[in-house]
Amino acid sequence: MKAFAELYSDLDATTSSNAKLAAMQAYFSKAAPEDAAWAVYFLAGGRPRQLVPTRMLREQALLLSGLPEWLFEESYQAVGDLAETLSLLLPKAEHSSEEGLASWMENHLLPLRGLPPEALLERLPTFWSQLDPQSLMVCLKLITGSFRVGVSKLLVTRALAALADIDSKRVAQRLVGYTDLSHRPSAEGYLKLIAEESADEHAQRGGQPYPFFLAHALQQPVDQFENLLGAAENWQVEWKWDGIRAQVVKREGRLWIWSRGEELVTDRFPELHSLAQCLPDGTVIDGEIVVWKAAPPENAEEGEFALDTPAPGTPGEATPSVQPFALLQQRIGRKTLGKKILEDVPVVVLAYDLLEWEGHDWRIRPQHERRTQLEKVIANAQSPVLMPSPVLTGNDWLDLGRQREASRSLGVEGMMLKARDSMYGVGRTKDMGVWWKWKMDPFSVDAVLIYAQRGHGRRASLYSDYTFAVWDGPPESSERTLVPFAKAYSGLTDEEMRKVDAIIRKTTVDKFGPVRSVTPTLVFELGFEGIALSKRHKSGIAVRFPRMLRWRLDKPVAEADSLATLQDLLA
Repeated sequence: MKAFAELYSDLDATTSSNAKLAAMQAYFSKAAPEDAAWAVYFLAGGRPRQLVPTRMLREQALLLSGLPEWLFEESYQAVGDLAETLSLLLPKAEHSSEEGLASWMENHLLPLRGLPPEALLERLPTFWSQLDPQSLMVCLKLITGSFRVGVSKLLVTRALAALADIDSKRVAQRLVGYTDLSHRPSAEGYLKLIAEESADEHAQRGGQPYPFFLAHALQQPVDQFENLLGAAENWQVEWKWDGIRAQVVKREGRLWIWSRGEELVTDRFPELHSLAQCLPDGTVIDGEIVVWKAAPPENAEEGEFALDTPAPGTPGEATPSVQPFALLQQRIGRKTLGKKILEDVPVVVLAYDLLEWEGHDWRIRPQHERRTQLEKVIANAQSPVLMPSPVLTGNDWLDLGRQREASRSLGVEGMMLKARDSMYGVGRTKDMGVWWKWKMDPFSVDAVLIYAQRGHGRRASLYSDYTFAVWDGPPESSERTLVPFAKAYSGLTDEEMRKVDAIIRKTTVDKFGPVRSVTPTLVFELGFEGIALSKRHKSGIAVRFPRMLRWRLDKPVAEADSLATLQDLLA
């Protein structure tokens, strides 16, 4: 644990990618394989569930530190991170354990989950007394499930590839699925990550997917596309779906479904299990899981939907309805899927790429060849839950731009542009070709800041997390009030954040624990990707991915937007 805590400290102390890379290489070169296995898991984004209730940790800290509760809360607000606060307040250990990360995880920390309170009261102080402050803080972050450090999975991949002297794309392939909750890191698994390449490696992959190829954002005006990208005819153009990016893997008679977050989600979509009978072994398809309801035929009973209606972009045909992502979230958040939710929220896979066919890796083949074969695979499968994402056609970029304006009415986010000769890369790279995401401009409204809370990490001392509201009536109404509808914390510069923080401290009218209520004086333009009705919010509306686009210093609070504006966007 001590060596891993020192690595955490080194990574947290620098913003240099080269310094982070050197720190990881130094750690992995000395670490035991079983410890390195867990280190890779956490550094690459693994998030084990919380092991001990937060309330229990706070009670223990109060008991052992002897602090009154108000002083603990003030300390927590000043620090901004529970694990760091606890590590500062708990009594310092007389000595530090030399046990490695793997031993701590497997013998001490993981067994804590599910223990009764009396057992936790006995074990936690014993653990804490064995760790120096830095190791204790890392240990607490692992216990609370809040471990995060500023390294990307790509950087971890590069560190392992340099250590093993193998292609980083090979390491990236081996890392897919490594951080899934069902995966338990082991010495054997780590050694496979850095092993020499073998000829039969591909055949031993089981249900493992491929690393996802990601697109770059395209924000230039459409009249510049010809100069930037060349002729439109050299690009494969599709809708950008608002669903769950997924890979469908069929091997060894079994079906696996992986999300882009490298989480195994097969059990969450039982209606897709029929693809195990429709697809031959050695098939991997990349696509989007969406809620798909077509307009019912004239003779259909109420609630009956035809799932074989032609997709958007087919001239002269009926357009099926791709439902909002908010509806799909109803399924994602449920532990069990009853008959009603499966009937009310049916899903399909809109496929747009073929990564493996007949057991052979097709990623190095050009996009147009993969697409042609994909359409044949889907036609042969004859499955109502597997459909091709339509390829759009246009005379030129301006023509495609006009079609793109229909995105919101079709329930899509814009368009995807894929070079016809591009291969399927790893992550967001350009060495194998390029994909671009040509998204619609975000929705936006002018909203009023009414609540603020301190941030985390380097923003722990600043009020940087804000709640925004809009008016519930027209400007002429004397009884209108501000109704909260969104929270946002990104979009401002550090300098703007400091200025807003100073205003919040001067205009605070009340405190609710860590939250400050302020006099409404600040207006911001908020941008968001989606909007939907919501029974859980006071405003009746929920927005997706809200962020601050700009501080409206030119606009008085009275002229901020109203709920009617949001309802118009919803329509």
